[in-house]
Amino acid sequence: MSGLATPCFGRLSTLRWIKGVDIRGFSSSDCSNQSRGGLPRFFSEQLPSSKGAVVRVQGDEFWHMTKVLRLTTNDRVELFNGKGGLVEGCIQRIDRAGLDFEALESPKLVLPRNTQWQVFAAFGTLKGGRADWLVEKCTELGAHSVTPLLTERSPSISDNRVDRLQRVVLAATKQSQRLHEMILNPPLNIDGLLPLVSQSKLSFLATAEATPLVSTIASYRNEASGLIIVGPEGDFTAKELDTLKETGAISVGLGPLRLRVETATIALLATLMLWSDSQQLASS
Repeated sequence: MSGLATPCFGRLSTLRWIKGVDIRGFSSSDCSNQSRGGLPRFFSEQLPSSKGAVVRVQGDEFWHMTKVLRLTTNDRVELFNGKGGLVEGCIQRIDRAGLDFEALESPKLVLPRNTQWQVFAAFGTLKGGRADWLVEKCTELGAHSVTPLLTERSPSISDNRVDRLQRVVLAATKQSQRLHEMILNPPLNIDGLLPLVSQSKLSFLATAEATPLVSTIASYRNEASGLIIVGPEGDFTAKELDTLKETGAISVGLGPLRLRVETATIALLATLMLWSDSQQLASS
């Protein structure tokens, strides 16, 4: 497959006011420092509302805490909710079904970074863990969302695969110390993608023999969001390519070699994330 990729608009999480939560707008470096605390960090949909409040931790995170890391009463840990919420606390009590976590401070709500690249990739037919790897690396690189793209040559993805990929996202979120969980959207077909392309300021479509990506982005300034679209094994059909370009997708090249779906996706995403970071630093 030739490297096909473009950034797409994903859904931004809505930030809600939470009573007792310290909301802070961190810069890129602040966010990086905030996300690299020295305490073990675990996921919980519910966070304590204030200092001294207690929440129950069960399931996989409880197992990881007590059976894998062998944490016990009074050990200090952090909980995050995947939406920017973070709180430091300690294990108050452990029983056979779960543990009680007590907040040692008021929870913080860290605002997301300005970089918001949305990835649309046709990877439904990838075998041997390649889709897992693609989603894992997109999470680690900081993509805002990943959407399985349905095309003529990659027309479906199983529900079981989507469930598994959601678990991959959570594991990679914890490993990379992200505070905002990457969104794994439901599969989308080309017709559903076209309105997003038309609304996006930047939609990059990597195609064979196109102008190199680095040369193309050099003409843009102060843009840190957009769409990344990657085609299936065997590429998009000519009709699909023409439709995407006519709607506003910008063709970019990823070098002279033929790339797999996951390679093209990560090459494009990594380049755009680094470029976005440099744009933010230059404008600050």
